[in-house]
Amino acid sequence: MIDRMPDALPDVLRLGIQLVFIGTAAGQRSHEQGAYYAKSGNCFWSTLYYIGLTDRQLQPKEFEILAHLGIGLTDICKKTSGVDTRLGTKDFDVDGLVERLRAIQPSIIAFNGKKAASIYFDCDTRDIDYGRQASERDGANLNSIVFVLPSTSGSAKKYWDQKHWRVVADEFRALWST
Repeated sequence: MIDRMPDALPDVLRLGIQLVFIGTAAGQRSHEQGAYYAKSGNCFWSTLYYIGLTDRQLQPKEFEILAHLGIGLTDICKKTSGVDTRLGTKDFDVDGLVERLRAIQPSIIAFNGKKAASIYFDCDTRDIDYGRQASERDGANLNSIVFVLPSTSGSAKKYWDQKHWRVVADEFRALWST
């Protein structure tokens, strides 16, 4: 099922945010609960805790706390919710994403999964490696370090590897310590 709405979830984007996690679209459970990564099989919140970006495991409804930690959240598809495989190309707004990111100038952007990254970079997921990317999207001019991370979705468990998430956490902590 796909729902169209004004915005599936509110962005957690404001000046001062240095790290932005970018998903593809809000899942059905996230849309219903009005909270990022709300499905019980998603390991986003436990991962943030295990890699040391939060001092406890936040609940999905507490997502706005991340802004106080210098961390933001958004999706490349804001007007539709549902599983990635049911989204069409017209559902994605890369220009809108770039515009939102330019407004806050984060030092790091990290895609939670290859699907969102493939839309941003306009390529196939098999052409993307996990980890730090050599460059950002042509024409984006964000001056941000870009990472592609294994998805925290329960449906992507066979690709899961926390090591890439740890690298992002280390880069983020290095920014805050300077």
